[in-house]
This record gives sequence, C-alpha cells and structure tokens, in this order.
Amino acid sequence: MPVPVPRQRAIPAVESGQAQAGSAVGGPAKKEADRTDAGAPASAGATLTLLLIEDDPAGSPIVPELLDSAGKPIRVRTARNLTEAGRLLTDDVHCILLDLALPAAGRSGDGDDELAVLKHVLELAPRHAVLALTASGDAERAAEAVRVGAQDYLFRDELDGRLLSRAIRYAVERKRSESAERRLAEGRLRAQENRRLERGLLPTPLLDGSSLRFAARYRPGRSRALLGGDFYDTVRTPDGTVHAMIGDVSGHGPDEAALGVELRIAWRALTLAGLCGDELLGTLQQVLEHERADEEIFATLCTVDISPDGRWAGLCLAGHPSPLLARPDCPARLLPYDNNGPALGLLPGARWPRMQVELGAEWSLMLYTDGLIEGRIGRGGERLGQDGMVQMIRRQFAEGLRGERLLRAAVHEVRDLNGGELTDDVAVVLLDRVPQP
Repeated sequence: MPVPVPRQRAIPAVESGQAQAGSAVGGPAKKEADRTDAGAPASAGATLTLLLIEDDPAGSPIVPELLDSAGKPIRVRTARNLTEAGRLLTDDVHCILLDLALPAAGRSGDGDDELAVLKHVLELAPRHAVLALTASGDAERAAEAVRVGAQDYLFRDELDGRLLSRAIRYAVERKRSESAERRLAEGRLRAQENRRLERGLLPTPLLDGSSLRFAARYRPGRSRALLGGDFYDTVRTPDGTVHAMIGDVSGHGPDEAALGVELRIAWRALTLAGLCGDELLGTLQQVLEHERADEEIFATLCTVDISPDGRWAGLCLAGHPSPLLARPDCPARLLPYDNNGPALGLLPGARWPRMQVELGAEWSLMLYTDGLIEGRIGRGGERLGQDGMVQMIRRQFAEGLRGERLLRAAVHEVRDLNGGELTDDVAVVLLDRVPQP
C-alpha cells in the first residue's frame, strides 16, 4: 500500500458534464484536450483513465496533473453518483477512485452497511481496479474496504498527485495480476473437472475372469475437446464370452460426442442383457434415431464377440473398417469385410450379418476408427489408408511392440506422417490372447 504523503492541493473535476468551465486548472488547450478525451475509447498503450466517484467532484482535493509510468497525463472522469458512474464506465476506464462517504443507492438492507457503496461499485465494475478514498481518521473502514475487494485505499487529507498517480498504477497492475491468477486457478479447476469427467465418460473394461489383455488409445480431434464422436467398450458376460466394440458418430461437435457416449452405454446395457449381432445393432439404431439431433447423423460400428476358449469370434460391421488380426504364424491382416452392413441410422429395417472368424491359439485383434487411417502422408494429398496401416502394424509387431506400447507408437507415427495433429478423432482398441504356460 502506498505511504501517504501529507500535501493538500485543491483539484477541480475534469471530463464531467457536471464540472464548471472555470473549475479546471490549465489553459484553453488543456480544457479542449479534456473535452476531446471525454468518453473516447482507449487504444492499446493509451493513457490511463481514472473514474472519480464523489458527490462533490468540483471540491475534490485531487491534483490535476496525474502522470502514468511513461509520463503521460492520466485522464480523469467524474461522477457524482452511481447512475452517472454507470454511464461513464466504458471499456477505456482503467481505475475507479471511490469516495466511501458517497451515499449508497437505496437498497434494502444497506442502511447499516458502511461499505454498501463500495460493494455496489464492485458489482458494477468487476473487471476494474478500485481505490477507496476516505478520511485519515477512518483507517479501520479503509482496511476493511481492501478486504471486501478494493485494490488499495487512500486518505483524502494526505493526498497529492504523485501519490495518487502511483496508487492508480499500482491498483491497475494488482487488478491485472489478480485477474490472471483467477483465470489460472479457473483453468486448473476446469482441467481437473475435465479429467474427472473424462474418466467417467471413457469406459472401464469389464474383463474380470478373462485371460485376454486389453489396451486402448483415444485422441479427440477437436482442439481442447474432452471427447469426440468416437467410442469403444469391452465387457465379459457370465458365459465367458468377451464382447468388444468400436464406433464413430459422423461429425465432430459436442452433440456427436454426447451421442457416442449414449450409444456406448446402450451397447453395454444391451450386451449384458444378452443381445448380440443383428438384434443388438437393430436396437442401437433405434437408440440413435431417437437421440440424434439431426436426421443426417449416422454412426459406424464394429462389434466382435470372442468365444470363451478365445479361438473364435463373431464379427458384425455396420459401415465400419474391418479389424486387424495379427498372429505369430502369419503377418497382420484385415478380417473379411464382404458382409459389411450399412452404418446405423442410414436405412430403416437394415440387417447386419454376423461372420464367424477363426482367431487361433495366440493372437492380437485391433479395432480402430477411420481417424487412424485417414491422416495424410507428407505434404501431398495421399492418405495412409488401410493398406498403409497394415504395413505399419506389421513392422511394429516385428519390432516387438505389443499392448500399450504398440498403440502409442501407432498413433504417434500416424500423427508424424500427417505432419502434425490429426483433425479427426482417433480410437484404437487392442485385445491380446497369449496362452498360459
């Protein structure tokens, strides 16, 4: 807090329609400058503007020559009450000097509150720095004003131009610092809430009792997005069958992300209720049709149900890329997709054939969304595609990558080939079966 320097100088009000013409100190050029500056918007680096709120601004002891840190004059506007202050409080005002003796606007319950006028000003100007002005014998109320929200306080009978100029600069910088700290704290809190929300929205695989190993990677395409339109899940039903799915809602906005979460939760509930294959996909299509915001929205889906012995799987494709299967005895390859049915939401009464696929004794099965294969290769328009992805996964398997390490390397390589972050959502699920010794 600035140290008061006893020095009294009578200061008239400036930049107020209420001030008398003869009350300003200075020649005609100074008066004309004040009239020109009054109410003008401040540009970047412009002179600081002070709004004085006092019921008798013409008799104010404020000095006229207030200078900022660069030696430029500080503009002063005056208001006799909060109504005038509201009109003069434009975006180019940087600081408010409030006389605490000003009568508060009539509000119920304010009669016994000595800082009611300050609280009204803080509500009126939450983004502005505020200096409280009071008598030197009222130090307790002055200190309380700072606790309530003012950046500093000054004593009316110990005020001079240098002290006030310094106090204005200090108050403005302190307000900026407080605002920056508040935004930082809000950002940290929002990040924490987003992480908690993400943990709640992204699935936890239900694989208790299964020997299969699970890994997943998820990257939303939207900047700062929590989730995208891609979704996945994996559960084991009481008969020992492991069910996995991955899907992609068309579009990239928050509505599509919310629909993806709804479809995932519906899939889990229907699967645990015993539905699978065509019956399950038909019910999911009904859910999509009821929940989508636009009739043009659709969703692709891939589901697999792996037998309790882990050697066979049923595969259903609804307009979705076919999974990739890798085994020690043969290179990674795509599973058949000849019977690929339509995406959900496109054709009423559609059917989705279920294909039986032999997996073998030891294998890795990778489900993915098209964000993994639609990234560009270099600066040209060529995309990675499924063939490029298969070659990439084959090489990474040959290098000994498995599980989380494999998925992390795959997503990073696709991003590097694209020359930067991918614009589409990416979801990848990997299930591994390794025979027990």
